[in-house]
Amino acid sequence: MKISAQLRRILRSPGKYAQAAWRWKRFGFTDAPPIFANAKPKSGSHLLLQIMNGFCKIAPYAFVAADPVRTINASGGRRTDEHILADLQATRAGVISWGYVDATPQNLAFLCATGRVNYFIYRDPRDMLVSHVFFATDMHLGHGMHAYYQTLADFSERLKVAITGINQDGLYMADVRQRYEGVFQWLEQPACLCLRFEDLINRRDATLNLMLDQVEKTGYNIPTPRAQAISVLVDAIQPKKSHTFRAGKTGGWKEHFTPEHKAIFKDVAGDLLVRLGYEQNNDW
Repeated sequence: MKISAQLRRILRSPGKYAQAAWRWKRFGFTDAPPIFANAKPKSGSHLLLQIMNGFCKIAPYAFVAADPVRTINASGGRRTDEHILADLQATRAGVISWGYVDATPQNLAFLCATGRVNYFIYRDPRDMLVSHVFFATDMHLGHGMHAYYQTLADFSERLKVAITGINQDGLYMADVRQRYEGVFQWLEQPACLCLRFEDLINRRDATLNLMLDQVEKTGYNIPTPRAQAISVLVDAIQPKKSHTFRAGKTGGWKEHFTPEHKAIFKDVAGDLLVRLGYEQNNDW
């Protein structure tokens, strides 16, 4: 990392604190409840992140953490539960944190404590798979599946592997049903507001109101009037500003799933879509 980049990184937090202090005319940011914005990968994390940045304009939060809390390290291996919990605990007061973490007993004990706010965003598995393949193939050259996907003939073959998973020659990726077991763990948590990516796109205002309600359930009253707060959050949503933006729409899987993909998905996923509420039965 160049010295200039290192210096910017060092000065970023103090600079953001100074900006927030000026905006809110205060030096402390301990009034509003701590927020953790969690996500299923490739399911709208950067949309949720933009909304969290909007939260900093409607309630006295200093800023949103620059880096996510991850379960996977840079080399592709899993981080220990202790390291993940340490990251969660290290967030400074008034800073909204975010990431991609599992519902382990340690994480739940910390995140679901009284007075905290938790969001978890997930997406139609079919759209998630399409997004994953594009991301791993074209956008993230360091992705664990990038090199392997490059050996396959086309998008269709990559999508098949994304559905079925892979476990060969030291390369492992769970199948789509296994990948969503963690989603159900979060759906079972009463202290977490689970959000569908599709609802933030198609039922935006109603979903944003639910998010604001979740904050006020802690007993804290958001100082910005509700209508104004919704307007600020809507303005904060600008998908094309996300470095991972590709389509930003719902139902895009229909353009990529062939009858063969559908058959493979149904065989592997079983009743997954029904359990998640995306289909009424398996005749889609």
